[in-house]
Amino acid sequence: MHQPSVPQKSRTHWWLVLLLVFFSGFFVKPWVDEILSRRNAAPRPITPRGDLSAKEKSTVELFSQTSPSVVYITTLSKGFDPWSRNAFQIPRGTGSGIIWDAFGHVVTNFHVIAGAQAAQVRLEDQRTFNASLVGASPEHDLAVLHIDIALNPPPPVLIGDSRDLLVGQDVFAIGTPFGLDRTLTTGIISALNRTLSEENGQVINHLIQTDAAINPGNSGGPLMDSAGRLIGINTAIFSPSGANSGIGFAIPVDSVNRVVPQLIKLGRYQRPALGITVDDRMSTFAARDMGIDGVLILGVEPDSAAARAGLRGSQVVGPNGMVPGDFIIAIDNQPVKNLHDILDLLDQHQSGDTIDLRIKRNNETLNVSVTLGAANRLSSLTNSSKINLRNV
Repeated sequence: MHQPSVPQKSRTHWWLVLLLVFFSGFFVKPWVDEILSRRNAAPRPITPRGDLSAKEKSTVELFSQTSPSVVYITTLSKGFDPWSRNAFQIPRGTGSGIIWDAFGHVVTNFHVIAGAQAAQVRLEDQRTFNASLVGASPEHDLAVLHIDIALNPPPPVLIGDSRDLLVGQDVFAIGTPFGLDRTLTTGIISALNRTLSEENGQVINHLIQTDAAINPGNSGGPLMDSAGRLIGINTAIFSPSGANSGIGFAIPVDSVNRVVPQLIKLGRYQRPALGITVDDRMSTFAARDMGIDGVLILGVEPDSAAARAGLRGSQVVGPNGMVPGDFIIAIDNQPVKNLHDILDLLDQHQSGDTIDLRIKRNNETLNVSVTLGAANRLSSLTNSSKINLRNV
């Protein structure tokens, strides 16, 4: 049967209607939804979080407990205006520090205050004090400042120990990186007993390496364990750009706790001494000629620890001859090959401690116990073109 056909015009009309409905829904609906959403805008309901994790609570408590003991240090240089003839102070650098005791002593890095003519210490409560220098030990990169704070002093930092630290332990650093006061960063102990050579040639041993973010301004601030105890003083970073690269170093607290009391008491660090005179270059030549790994004793100071222990120095024979004295080949079973080894091992002791020396005398190996004395001078280095003597 023949079906009547829909006129072409009618089909076109229906397609237009369908397209109009589709596009109107496509464009109009979002517009209507937006109007309705704006009209009904309101704060969204808060999803309950639940309690903080035990680790988060511990970190929050650690920061709350320790941050009052951390200070912000600004170093200053003096300037002079020739027009007004007025002297003034110019900000020179910044760093961090810790409250050491209830008497206003502040511990920081030596390089934080080196070259400065004045320093100011700002506490957590924003009180600012002029600081005086009590003492410094450049070889340990440590310095002690003092502020007069009799009223409401901040609590001293809790002291831990660094002998039993393990790689992988959690650590926490508080400081003022880039001037951002009291910044907390976290990480782990990445390595122990690192040695760092500074630009001035000074060598610092037994450093703690950490990946906790340490940046310029963190120097002098505390590195803490998870109990909130001081285990190190942040001192340096390894970074081509000068910013954090995940490799930072801290002076272990055992060194700090040994050096700082002497800086407060004497104004300087007094290394325990054997009372001998040595020269690395002469030791190297003599040890090589005699097939010995050790340090040659050139001289023994009268009434010194070495003299009381019976150590023997070298003797000059004629204008160009010398009879070698004792060679120190080990201290407390740790081999020594140069002056740096001796100084490093002595630095782990205090005056009055007894150490065991293994020496080579002629062709005989002897063990000698020595009770250390105190160095009687700040620096015992004598320079000349031919010899570089050091009393230790």
